[in-house]
Amino acid sequence: MDESKNFIEDIIDADLSSGKVTEVYTRFPPEPNGYLHIGHAKSLCINFGIKAKYGGKCNLRFDDTNPSKEDAEYVESIKSDIRWLGFEWDKLLFASDYFDVMFDCAVKLINKGLAYVSDESAEEIRQRRGTLYEPGIESPDRNRSVEENLKLFYEMRDGVYPDGAKVLRAKIDMASPNLNMRDPVIYRVLHASHHNTGDKWCIYPMYDFAHPIEDAYEGITHSICTLEFEDHRPLYDWVVRECEFPQPLPQQIEFARLNITNTIMSKRYLKKLVDEGKVMGWDDPRMPTLSGIRRRGYPPEAIRDFCERIGVSKANSEVQESYLESCVRENLNRTADRVMVVFDPLKVVLTDYEGSEELSVENNAMAEVQTYRSVPFSKEIYIDRSDFELTPPPKYYRLKPDGYVRLKGAYIIHCDQAVTDDNGNVTELRCSVVPNSKSGEDTCGIKVKGVIQWVDASTCADVTVRKLQSLLTDVKDGVTDFNERFNADSMRIVTAKAERSLLSAKAGDRFQFMRVGYYVLDRDSRDDKLVFNEIVGLRDSFNPAK
Repeated sequence: MDESKNFIEDIIDADLSSGKVTEVYTRFPPEPNGYLHIGHAKSLCINFGIKAKYGGKCNLRFDDTNPSKEDAEYVESIKSDIRWLGFEWDKLLFASDYFDVMFDCAVKLINKGLAYVSDESAEEIRQRRGTLYEPGIESPDRNRSVEENLKLFYEMRDGVYPDGAKVLRAKIDMASPNLNMRDPVIYRVLHASHHNTGDKWCIYPMYDFAHPIEDAYEGITHSICTLEFEDHRPLYDWVVRECEFPQPLPQQIEFARLNITNTIMSKRYLKKLVDEGKVMGWDDPRMPTLSGIRRRGYPPEAIRDFCERIGVSKANSEVQESYLESCVRENLNRTADRVMVVFDPLKVVLTDYEGSEELSVENNAMAEVQTYRSVPFSKEIYIDRSDFELTPPPKYYRLKPDGYVRLKGAYIIHCDQAVTDDNGNVTELRCSVVPNSKSGEDTCGIKVKGVIQWVDASTCADVTVRKLQSLLTDVKDGVTDFNERFNADSMRIVTAKAERSLLSAKAGDRFQFMRVGYYVLDRDSRDDKLVFNEIVGLRDSFNPAK
């Protein structure tokens, strides 16, 4: 069977076969104005995946052309996120590395009569732009001489004019059916200190002008971006052609961006949540940022697997949130050790058991290599209150009066007495241990269907658990605005009692709390206070037929 390929790889194969390119060179070009989110993971997997598949190269290039919104903190976070996801770039570059090149390109366009300085305000430019059905109106500055445009542009660079006083526009076609080609602004005056170049510049290039120059200057062969840039491609091609870069020129290819139900894919709104204190920061475990989902405990392998499974297409669509969770759950089922944690403890006194012992309990039956841990067992234990019913329904297989249940990795116990308070609430269970029923050595002959988790009362640890939900509620009555859908109850703090082995866990260690879900030890933990974040529940709700 032929290897399945996406449309981007088909284009690359054709370019290699025709001799148009001899080496594949891609780039990942984030703007350092926020943290990367799960949507960026798809672009990362595509660009670095192509590098791996074709033995090519991939640069990390920060598109830092807007200093008023960018910060070195974001640069460092992006680098960490990419490496966490399992990728390494060939060159670390900045758009600001090319500001001199971009300035020279702008001068070349002016000399060719293809760019002019305009005194119009942003509002005036917008009003004269026209519509999809009507051509734009030419700027009164459009026919300035080359000499005047050069003089004004150098004065812009030298700080003569305040912000917004003048812009440099490409001179293309005000009647073009593509509004992006109607004399777009390619430089603006902006007196702002830059994180990389300091105060050297007070004019900065626009993204649509800078990006193709960066690609061409680096020798990028395939400039892969999301679908919203499809209408910008004619301008991309115009810039690299008119700036007279050598062949082969980079080729822009667009793919559908990743959208996930109930997931915020807007850096602007994510920053708003951070700035307003509605979350604990960019790496809050509820945040869909890569640093957030890393803190939540999502394995990087599961993210790459998810991106591989959803594929690459030209049509926008929305992926179910449960699909991502399913990929995470599938990975953790193989890799996360099982531990016992009780969220609503009910004390059980084993009336006929004296002393204590260390039980050997299997960590993960699904793991390739089986390992075991030591779990203390003594006369008093805790089980979860939900595992006992005073008046059980039919076919109830957990503990009940005069009933049996197996304690995971330990013994079968029999409930002899349920102690209740004046209101009839169960406060304690008195049980007996069935002789010869120890796990792995069971010869008692009693068959039980129920197996429950438990913790030793004398050695267990009190832990804090963050139960997490999406930051957005489901779309209801057509309301899609993020502000109205913000889920104020997306984090619920509960306490639990956990087995002793968790006391030696390190931040980032992932576990399955048996019969409950998957959890990760958070960096907020201290020796005397363990804090766990919920990763994902045990139940898989993904339905591929939906």
